[in-house]
Amino acid sequence: MSKTLAFSLFTEFDINLFKSGKHYRLYEKFGAHLTEIDGVAGTYFSVWAPSASSVSVIGDFNYWNDTENQLNVRWDESGIWEGFVPGVVKGAKYKYKIKSNLNNIVTEKADPYARRSEHPPKTASIVWEDDYKWKDKKWLNARKTKNALNQPFSVYEVHLGSWKRKVEENRFLSYIELADELVNYVKEMNFTHVEFMPIMEYPYDPSWGYQITGYFAPTSRFGYPEEFKYLLDKFHQKNIGIILDWVPSHFPEDAHGLGFFDGSNLYEHPDKRKGYHPDWKSLIFNYGRKEVRSFLISNALFWLDKYHVDGLRVDAVASMLYLDYSRDEGEWEPNKFGGRENLDAIQFIKEMNVAVYKNYPDVQTIAEESTSFPMVSKPTFAGGLGFGMKWMMGWMHDTLQYMSKIPIYRKHHQGDITFSLTYAFTENFMLPLSHDEVVYGKNSILGKMPGDEWQRFANLRVLYGYMFAHPGTKLIFMGGEFGQYNEWNFQESLDWNLLDFEPHKKTKNYFKALNTFYKKTPALFEKSFETDGFEWINYNDADNSVISFIRKGNNNSKVVVVCNFIPKIHSNYRIGIPYLGALKEIFNSDAKKFGGSGVKNSKLISIENKEWNLKPNSAEIKVPPLGLVIFSVT
Repeated sequence: MSKTLAFSLFTEFDINLFKSGKHYRLYEKFGAHLTEIDGVAGTYFSVWAPSASSVSVIGDFNYWNDTENQLNVRWDESGIWEGFVPGVVKGAKYKYKIKSNLNNIVTEKADPYARRSEHPPKTASIVWEDDYKWKDKKWLNARKTKNALNQPFSVYEVHLGSWKRKVEENRFLSYIELADELVNYVKEMNFTHVEFMPIMEYPYDPSWGYQITGYFAPTSRFGYPEEFKYLLDKFHQKNIGIILDWVPSHFPEDAHGLGFFDGSNLYEHPDKRKGYHPDWKSLIFNYGRKEVRSFLISNALFWLDKYHVDGLRVDAVASMLYLDYSRDEGEWEPNKFGGRENLDAIQFIKEMNVAVYKNYPDVQTIAEESTSFPMVSKPTFAGGLGFGMKWMMGWMHDTLQYMSKIPIYRKHHQGDITFSLTYAFTENFMLPLSHDEVVYGKNSILGKMPGDEWQRFANLRVLYGYMFAHPGTKLIFMGGEFGQYNEWNFQESLDWNLLDFEPHKKTKNYFKALNTFYKKTPALFEKSFETDGFEWINYNDADNSVISFIRKGNNNSKVVVVCNFIPKIHSNYRIGIPYLGALKEIFNSDAKKFGGSGVKNSKLISIENKEWNLKPNSAEIKVPPLGLVIFSVT
């Protein structure tokens, strides 16, 4: 006989919202919730399984026996099974055993809404709640300013399992250890934000977290949920924002996961042309199903609500937008208009962004989107997808292609380094040098740089300098800031021992100084997404492999930027200036303290009334070899 008592957290209004795809706080209703009925403590369980003939909670509290705690199906045809199990306490392990009314299929599933999961390879869910007391009120009150698009935005992308490891114990750092070491490091380096590769529970380490089975549970690899909150809290107390990688594009087929949940294609699209990803061998959400949209949007809001995160970087958006993504002819079906766009996915993305910004107007959503799909970062009311920013994959590809060339050949490829400025203001772009660029034989960022040791590090400095002077926000993957030599290996720590060597130590100091300079120079961020924040001086000097431009902020603030991509000093290099006055060097990637040769403009340089580069005035400057130099106009 079942020991489950009838009980519900759902109101009729909740059910109507859920069925219509408009319930965005489902985590408050579904899952396992510690509660008390008539003085008896226990746990309320609820799960969506419309194709089930019976659902039982099995766990260590009933010896995994499916006859002990059977749930009750609701009468309203919502497909929700629920019930209160007395005596089930925090820390209890459980799953749902689901008998399907389709072919008598039986599944044992982890709770889609579980707040904590067992440490992989174990797969049970764990009853969990915490009463963590946040201490980040000051950050949250100021977040509207700190997180705005007219503020500095320099992001450090981190894979928690390989940033640093306890080598002697062959283990990860815990959330608590990271709250000390990682937080202090990111603060020391003057980044404004940190971005975590997916931390939602995932079963398979080589997926790096991109194959998620526990969407509401931070991975148990590094500790408890409240310890993860402690880590995030520490970042906020140091005035550092937090972005989480979020993966609504696909999920793995693992037996305990969302796939084939109740013996039917519940979360995934039933048509394999829309429901199976051939590249990643994973399942694709059914974005046309309203309850699935509610699940995903609730998940987005969950991390903003319960974990105080400041942004979501949405993974693989291109794979969601196109029905023919990674598919050959005949492997996909056009939409009702005959096009290749996934209309259901587009509708979901718009609804998600509207819900996020309505509830949390001071956060950012960022699309990893690699195509020319229009208006990704434009508001939905204007016909856009509604993201706050979009990764500028074209800039990344063209720039790394250019920088990997031997300098003598760069003059033949000037367009690679300048082309991004022809479309830089069509979206709110973030410039990414992410984990994807330093794996699978692509080499590290330093490893892509040509020349002898001095030239390789000089190339690295001018690359980063150009990146920070270019319109848009910035993201760099861990290790790039000190010249990680080997490409990234998720199973190993970064090569921190490299900091014993001067070139790497000075590169780290350079990146720290670059972040500091960026944050203190409004002309580099106040108009990152506005055409009047940028003006070319000369993009066409291919023979010298030099580009020069002006960045502008509010209140007439401006800086002049000159980049030299060959190892030659230009001693009397003339640039056109639309202003009169004088130039003062304020940043130089070739400074000796950064490992450079020390070529600099030590004195004020008068701007002459001499036309040059189609500007009414001009000045002669020194341009260091493989160097970036930035001037203020006084």
